[in-house]
Parts: sequence; structure tokens; C-alpha cells
Amino acid sequence: MSLVVTGTIGIDTVQTPSGEKREGILGGSCAYFSAAAQHHGKVNMVAAVGDDFPDEHRAVLNSLSNLDQTGLEVRKGSKTFRWGGKYHENMDHRDTTFTDLNVLEEGPPKVPESYRDSRYVFLANGHPAVQLGMLEQFPDCTLSVADTMDLWIDIARADLDILIGKVDGLVLNFDEAEQLTGHKNTVSAAKHILEMGPRFVVVKKGEHGCLFVCRDESGIGIGALPAFPAEHVVDPTGAGDSFAGGMMGYLAHAADESKPFDIDTLKVALAHGTVMASFTIETFSLDRLASLTPAELAERFDEFSTMLRVH
Repeated sequence: MSLVVTGTIGIDTVQTPSGEKREGILGGSCAYFSAAAQHHGKVNMVAAVGDDFPDEHRAVLNSLSNLDQTGLEVRKGSKTFRWGGKYHENMDHRDTTFTDLNVLEEGPPKVPESYRDSRYVFLANGHPAVQLGMLEQFPDCTLSVADTMDLWIDIARADLDILIGKVDGLVLNFDEAEQLTGHKNTVSAAKHILEMGPRFVVVKKGEHGCLFVCRDESGIGIGALPAFPAEHVVDPTGAGDSFAGGMMGYLAHAADESKPFDIDTLKVALAHGTVMASFTIETFSLDRLASLTPAELAERFDEFSTMLRVH
């Protein structure tokens, strides 16, 4: 089934606790999501960059064999979104050092006619009003999922509430779940969000994995998955976006369409997302996702599945 993602393509500057700093590297929610999801099948990208977008970054996107870039607009006279971050010692938190919205302050990119039949829609982090506008262009989609962040909870809560009521799934961090609901307990926060309309909610908890709640034919189910125990963490930027890419890539291209969507299907999808994120953090930018082989992906998924199995 066809999968479409809309979000940011950016140029990042990242500094890690070790003091290592990388400037001008490829980033953005749409880039990380696409690089992960395309390992499962075709991904249609809707995003915009300026004419300052480096050729070497375009080459990385071109190397992703299952990525369709028809919906990537290169706008003359505009500048690409830029972001900088500095990570704390625990790597779960970071400070934003600068944000240059640039092309994001302009109108959203157009959805190509060839994408209109996409049945799976992921709205990567962005202003909820823009996400709503994009969602409305896919009225017959099978599954729609959105990501959000603390900024939109603060300044665009009304639009965000409408969005949450219209999507099938919401993905957010544990501190954002608390901010959105007022519940310090993650389980309570996730259940509260479920009451706002979506069929499932995934709360990302960094190195502690994720918690999820799902409403299916049997009622409301709850589950949790650990993170893959990574030995070497270089840069966690984009881990959440690649986690979502692995999840949605599996649901769109590998899940059994004859079965109803339920908590077991979601659990497998989240396992794929967890494994994908574990590769992302091994390098800066998209380097590891772009070089990842099917054999490496299958081996780590099997290893993770074995870890989760209780006899």
C-alpha cells in the first residue's frame, strides 16, 4: 500500500556531550522518517527546501531506492530550514541552539496528483494547522498518524486538539504527553489522549523505549516495549522520526491487510520502529540508515524479537 509523509527537510548543526560538533548535516523529520520507512517499501515525500539545499544532501536522498521525491519542492530565492542542538550528558535531553524556519514560514508544499491515492499518511512534526490541511487532501486514507511537539501544545493548542480528533494515531514524547494532558503518569496521559479521538497513542520514552495504548474490537489494550540496548550512541537526532518511519513502513507494506488493526499488529510495528531507531543513533545524520542492508536489518530485528520473548 502507498505511504506518504510530509514534514521538514533541514540542515542541522549537532553537538554531542563528547564535544564533537557537526555543522551543515542533512536532517529534518521528513528526511529521517523517509530514510527509515523506505526499507519496507515505497515512500512518497512532500516537503520543501530552498535553492541553498546542498547537492551532497540531495545525493543522499537520491541514494534511497524506495523514496519518491516528486513532492520535494526546491524553491528559488528561499532558504532551507536550519536547526541546531546541543545534547546533555544523558543524551535524552538537548538544548536548541538556534532555529531558522526559512522556507517553513512560506506556504506548505503541494501534494502531487500522483500521491493522491496514498492510503497511509504520516504527518511529521509541524504546525497542526498545516498538518490538518495536508490530512484533508487524503480523505480516503486507511491510516493517518501525526507527530507533534511542545511548541505546538503551547502556541497552537486549539488546532492541535482538532488534529488529534481526526487522526488514527498520535506519536509524542513522554514529557509532551504530560504537558498535553496534565498527567504525570504516562499511562494516564496516554489513556487521556486516547479519549480525545485517536485509535492509538504511542509515547516515546527515549532510552526507556515506548508505551502505547490502542483501541480495537476487543476494547482498550496497553503495552510497552524497551529500547534496543545500544552499546554505541553517537547522535540521537532523528531517532523518534526514524522510529515512526519503521512503524509506518511496516504497517503500510508488511502488515497483514486481511487482519483488523489491533494491539498485536501495533506491537510488531513498534518493534520494527525501535530497531530502525537503534541504527539511526549509531552515526550522525542519515549515514547509517542510508547504508543499512536488508540482512543487517533482519538480523537485528530477530535479535530484538528474541530479547522480547518470554518462555
